[in-house]
Amino acid sequence: MPDSTIPPAYALRLFHQAGAIDAQAWDALLHAQPHATPFMRHAYLLALEASGSAVAHTGWQPVYFTLWRAGALHAACVLYVKAHSYGEYVFDWAWADAYARHGLDYYPKAVVAVPFTPVPGTRLLAADATARAALVQALLQWSAEAGMSSLHLLFAASEDLAAARQAGLMLRHTVQFHWQNWHPAEHRPFTDFDDFLGALSQDKRKKIRQERQRVARAGVTFKVLQGTEITQADWAFFHRCYERTYLEHGNPPYLTPDFFARMARHMPQAWVMFVAQRAGRPIACSLVGLQDAAGMPDGNPGIAYGRYWGALERVDCLHFEACYYQPIAWCIAQGTARFEGGAQGTHKMARALLPVQASSAHWLAHPQFAQAVDDFLAREGRQMDIYLQELETHSPFRQGS
Repeated sequence: MPDSTIPPAYALRLFHQAGAIDAQAWDALLHAQPHATPFMRHAYLLALEASGSAVAHTGWQPVYFTLWRAGALHAACVLYVKAHSYGEYVFDWAWADAYARHGLDYYPKAVVAVPFTPVPGTRLLAADATARAALVQALLQWSAEAGMSSLHLLFAASEDLAAARQAGLMLRHTVQFHWQNWHPAEHRPFTDFDDFLGALSQDKRKKIRQERQRVARAGVTFKVLQGTEITQADWAFFHRCYERTYLEHGNPPYLTPDFFARMARHMPQAWVMFVAQRAGRPIACSLVGLQDAAGMPDGNPGIAYGRYWGALERVDCLHFEACYYQPIAWCIAQGTARFEGGAQGTHKMARALLPVQASSAHWLAHPQFAQAVDDFLAREGRQMDIYLQELETHSPFRQGS
């Protein structure tokens, strides 16, 4: 096992409830990070817990790590003790199966992540690189002493991954698809949706227009709501749509109605909602998260995060309109630099969401399994590089753009 001694300059304090931690101190540390997202805000993590969405009985038992120095919070993160691998989006079911076939327990394991949220960003809040390294050591030491089979740092920022790699964790890479508000030929933001379409190859441009026309011909229009414009009734309708999506796939939804009620009360400005209507009735909805705009020079969010969607009626191409075209048009109008479309889905490339690498870091307590996984990740990493190179040859933009 890598050296996991916590430097004596830091005092480690563990909490089992978000409410026991000073929200202002947590958020101040978060806002100092180069890759902060709203999904690591104290109010978001508290809502996951208080709503019953990510708690012990759903398989997400939180442990909040805090490192203190001279009375000030210098590093923090939330670790979840997991009895399963649902809701993570970095798939290790094969590892768990291999453990079981050898008579070993893969669960419980330790996961540093935002539950149900495959959004890359800071997971280890730290005042500096020294504090971040100390936090990694604290996580390793605790995981070993608590009898965890493994420690997993999911969808982490580059500075988190560097600290994890320095501590001996293994890196794993996957692919996501993000849209950039940048004209590749003219090197400027797009001016409107037509300007964006004009940058695409003819077949991609034609396909998108046809898909949007199908939705329009079906009599569907959209209402866009942001922040406090989203009413209690809107949130209730959204949850019906969200729940329907999960139930149609045979699974209960991860997030409870109370979670979204807490978002409405405590983090309304972090959301924009696209409500599809037909004949005066709402029929579908998508929800997009927003980067905190407070620190942005123009007051607009720099990043929008595609999160959830659902529909109560079936309309051809409605998913593409609600989840891609409406958010992209909104991002262009708002001057938002990037729209992250979420995990998986090469179909997103046809909508100009381009492949990017997202990474995680892993430690396994069992030496032989750690070596086997390290070998596997080296092979998988080479295949991922080939996959990314292949995707990059299929740009949706016009040649020369």
